[in-house]
Amino acid sequence: MPTILPVFHAATASRDGEMIRHGTPLFRQANLALFAAGIATFGLLYCVQPLMPVFSKEYGVSAAASALSLSITTGVLAFAMLFAGVVSDAWGRKSVMTISLLSSALLTLLITVIPGWSSLLLLRTLLGLSLSGLPAVAMTWISEEMHPDSVGLGMGLYISGNAIGGMGGRLVTGVLADFFDWRVGVVVVALIGLLSGLTFWRLLPPSRHFERQPLQGRALFGRFAGVFRDPGLPWMFAEGFLLLGAFVTVYNYIGYRLLAPPYNLSQAVVGLIFSVYLIGTFSSTWMGHLAGRLGRRRVLWTTFALMLAGLGLTLFHALWLVIAGIVAMTFGFFGGHSIVSSWVGRRAGRAKAQAASLYLFAYYLGSSIAGASGGLFYAAHGWSGVASFVAAMVLTGLLISWRLSRLPPLPGAPSPGTEPALP
Repeated sequence: MPTILPVFHAATASRDGEMIRHGTPLFRQANLALFAAGIATFGLLYCVQPLMPVFSKEYGVSAAASALSLSITTGVLAFAMLFAGVVSDAWGRKSVMTISLLSSALLTLLITVIPGWSSLLLLRTLLGLSLSGLPAVAMTWISEEMHPDSVGLGMGLYISGNAIGGMGGRLVTGVLADFFDWRVGVVVVALIGLLSGLTFWRLLPPSRHFERQPLQGRALFGRFAGVFRDPGLPWMFAEGFLLLGAFVTVYNYIGYRLLAPPYNLSQAVVGLIFSVYLIGTFSSTWMGHLAGRLGRRRVLWTTFALMLAGLGLTLFHALWLVIAGIVAMTFGFFGGHSIVSSWVGRRAGRAKAQAASLYLFAYYLGSSIAGASGGLFYAAHGWSGVASFVAAMVLTGLLISWRLSRLPPLPGAPSPGTEPALP
């Protein structure tokens, strides 16, 4: 099949010695910076998720309407990221990511002082725009600057920062909302985001392999078109949509279920359940490294199978089984995201920024569409309706992962076992 995406060749191999390898001080410095960026980005993005039942009470809105506080942000984020990679091609990776982090923290602070549901949604809309400068550009930076045998581990460590941020943002606001006004927790998350953004700015090494590309419409269209000529990348974008769509839907509505009979848990206890996000810090790194050794084709399907098993456990009434199901869903999600996101970067060649933007466009569009739609299933059929909706997405992802297991490797790429973290 024709493609503009380049194959591996001697010129690429000659640059390998200049790239960042795991086990070096520069690798640790880069991952600490990216870890801080992940904490900021996903703490700011998801801090409202455990507050949805609180919003329903304070503003008198339904569960589906309350979910807009997250879905509207991820929807705007999805579309804005299509252009974030292009902007970073012209302005530079680090500058775009730094501006994104600091402006997002300031917008989150504003949420706590401007009253009204409409104002909250407006600021969350602007937050989606400002956050767009980080996720796709960070993926591109990792793929450009890290050695091929370190990309899988580097991406996994970055995503573990995402997991810590997502957990921390949810945990802080969820627990503090039970003892103080919900705005106190949001202020704390915003200040953590500001500190993390400054840490990122100080620590991230300068780009060595970035090639500035002016904003030229025809060349840009060619790079986007080339991405879709690859036989595997469009399916990977679909996997991103299904992964986050399923995961966010579960977390959006599990709080409503656990606050209601027969559980009647407090807001603080429900908030503590988000601490299972810690499993994602292990899952993303371990699964990413495992896929690098065994091959992504052999490992990806297991993450969807685990998510499906976890979803089944949430249908039981015993609380410990519900929590075990959430743990399994979380482990599978972060493992799957780590594998697919690093795979996208490895197949994209020179179109890394465009491929990362398209992957994350699909990824966050899944969160926006599925996350909001899940409220309709919850209103009509309760948790069993949500579980059925999510199961359909996970099963579709499992079928696509089997299709990807037969994807031909890029020409010139070594086989798993001879060179880790390959496409």
